[in-house]
Amino acid sequence: MRNRRVNLLDIGLDTSFDASMTFVQSTLQNINAGWDAPIVDIDFVRSRDLGTVLAAFTAKCDVLHVMAHGDHSETPTFSSSDGTTVVSMEKLGLLAADQGKGIRTGAVLADGCKTGTGAWQTAVRDCLHDNVTYIGTSAQVGWHEGTVFCSAFYGALFRNKGKGMPAAEQAEDAAYRAIRAYMEITGKPCPYKVKILKPSSWARRAFS
Repeated sequence: MRNRRVNLLDIGLDTSFDASMTFVQSTLQNINAGWDAPIVDIDFVRSRDLGTVLAAFTAKCDVLHVMAHGDHSETPTFSSSDGTTVVSMEKLGLLAADQGKGIRTGAVLADGCKTGTGAWQTAVRDCLHDNVTYIGTSAQVGWHEGTVFCSAFYGALFRNKGKGMPAAEQAEDAAYRAIRAYMEITGKPCPYKVKILKPSSWARRAFS
C-alpha cells in the first residue's frame, strides 16, 4: 500500500506560523515513528513565489494543509503576516485552469482565520478536481487553537492505514473526531468546521 501524503504550505511567513508548521511536522514524524516503515510522506513548502505556491496547491496528495492569514473582504485570499504576499483563490483557480490541473486531494485544511465561510467554500469549489473534505474556521484562530485541533486531526487520520475508505471520507471522519476532542480538551466550541465540497460546474469544465 502506498504511503499517504500531506502537503504543508506556509504562506503566513512569520515566526508564529513557523512554530505551528514545526509542530505539525513533528506530529506527523511521531506518527511515522510508530510504524516499522513510514506511512505518511511530508512535503513542506514555504514561499512567496506564486508559481511555487500554485505547484503546491495542485500537487496530488491526501491532505493539503495551508497556513496563512485568511481574508474574504473582497475575495477569499491567503496572505502573509507582513502583507507583501497575497494569494487569492480566484487567481489560483484561473492559473490552475490554464494548466488543466486543479486541487487534487482528499482534504483541504485552510488553517487561517474565518476560512469556513460560504465565500471561501465557493472559491475552493472552483479549484477542485473531485470531492474533498474542506476544513475551515468560523473565527479567529491562533497557535493554540491550531495545535489542539491539528494534533487530534492527524492522530485520528492516521490511527490506521486507511484501508477500505476513500481519502475524503477518512479526512471527514478524522475532522469530526478532532472537533469532538477539541471541545473535550478546551471546554469551548471548536472553531474548525468540516464540509464535503464538490467541484463547481466551472471546475468540472476546466479540469475535465
